[in-house]
Amino acid sequence: MPRTGRPRTFNRDEAVVAAMLLFWEHGFESTSLAQLRDAMGGISAASFYAAFESKEALFCEAMDKYISTYGQVSESFRDKSISPKVAIERGLRKSARMQTEKSHPLGCLLVLSAITCSPEQKHMQDMLSEERKRVRGWIKDCIERAVANGELRDSTDIPMLVTLFETFLRGISTQARDDVPYEAIDAAITQLMSVWDALS
Repeated sequence: MPRTGRPRTFNRDEAVVAAMLLFWEHGFESTSLAQLRDAMGGISAASFYAAFESKEALFCEAMDKYISTYGQVSESFRDKSISPKVAIERGLRKSARMQTEKSHPLGCLLVLSAITCSPEQKHMQDMLSEERKRVRGWIKDCIERAVANGELRDSTDIPMLVTLFETFLRGISTQARDDVPYEAIDAAITQLMSVWDALS
């Protein structure tokens, strides 16, 4: 009778969430296989590789989990049912709220998990950069929509405004990690949106 092997003693979805939180807190390279296995209930290395193939493959799965859960705050930037200004402002405030929430690691996984890495892991940096570019594209589309519908002047410097809002968005991560409270970031968003008002 063929051997079927031992059944998995862990819930795969829960394991991916546990890995996501570790990568979010410590970064891709600094999170060890031992930490990951321990977070999954102390599974063996063989069981880990059988389930996830590699640390990189697990990270990709964890990143997808982040995007489909916590990362949904960015969806506001492409919500065409609301005005572009509201979409930008709502996306920033929701992101600030999520990134400063202490029930999970602070900041944004897409920003913090591979800020620095060895040359061998450069492709991981590039992968995260592509994900951030996707959100940047949503912000750009939102601003272009505002110019097209007359909410912003035709002379608006779109690349500058995209850079302004995206730089603020990405900067929330370091502010959150430095324990800057949500209220302070929220007040800064109010001031930031006055730039939009000046260009309308």
